[in-house]
Amino acid sequence: MFYRIPKFNYYRANTLDEVLDLINKLENFKVLAGGTDLVIDLKVRRYIVKNVVDISKIKELSYIADDGNKIRIGALTKLQLIAESPIIKEKVPVLADAIKEMASWQVRNIATIGGNLCNASPAADTAPPLYVLNATLKLVSKKGVREVPITEFFLGPRKTALRSNELLKEIVIPYEPGCGTSFLKLGRRNSFTLSVVAVATLVKVEENKFTDVRIALNSVAPTPVRAKKAEKFLRGKEVSLNNIVEAAKLVLHDISPISDVRASAEYRKDMSVILTKDSLIKSLTRIGVKLER
Repeated sequence: MFYRIPKFNYYRANTLDEVLDLINKLENFKVLAGGTDLVIDLKVRRYIVKNVVDISKIKELSYIADDGNKIRIGALTKLQLIAESPIIKEKVPVLADAIKEMASWQVRNIATIGGNLCNASPAADTAPPLYVLNATLKLVSKKGVREVPITEFFLGPRKTALRSNELLKEIVIPYEPGCGTSFLKLGRRNSFTLSVVAVATLVKVEENKFTDVRIALNSVAPTPVRAKKAEKFLRGKEVSLNNIVEAAKLVLHDISPISDVRASAEYRKDMSVILTKDSLIKSLTRIGVKLER
């Protein structure tokens, strides 16, 4: 049931320095970026706040930069711009693949990557690709910059490592050529839907052996997760369908899904195994590796 948004004090910051000054002195506030999540949360009174700080006009936080060995994305960069970026498509296509599966074109033109991460939903679709890409988040405050691996950013549903006076400034993705990546998502509809389960994978292969494997899932635990046991099982092993099938079963050790209105826990477990297998196969095909049965 929806309500009117409760009254609050509204502040608009036009520069990074302005917003840092504001969040350093304000209490009981929320930061507004695209607003696609926050506005609804305020209407249903998930949050009742005294202050809202609008950062949507801070142009210095919207960019995609290619530094050669790394890619930097400003926290206020719109999701659609990331999905359409030639840099992202060429160097980290798994992120573009994930964003194309999110929401609608209209929402992606409003929503920001920083908002998707800071909302800290267990179903955040930008999280699995950033997990397998070993992304780092730059958090900034009046005291300076703090770098946090994305795997340490999510603390629970709607809980992050952000301190009260910090803002997510930038996502940094190391560029690793020669990797095969894939993102697969299962929802209750074919589009415009939250994940029942989503899986991102990254593989590196030399002489028909896995030299590196990374697997991340969402909607199957309180936070997005890496499937460490499955990754460890495959590293150093020959590329074969049998090994992939056995590895996919091991994701069950690293997930703890619940039953909700979108799916049962058992269904999520079954689909996690299937999607992991399919995503690993797809990642291999993207680097031209054929499976040996």
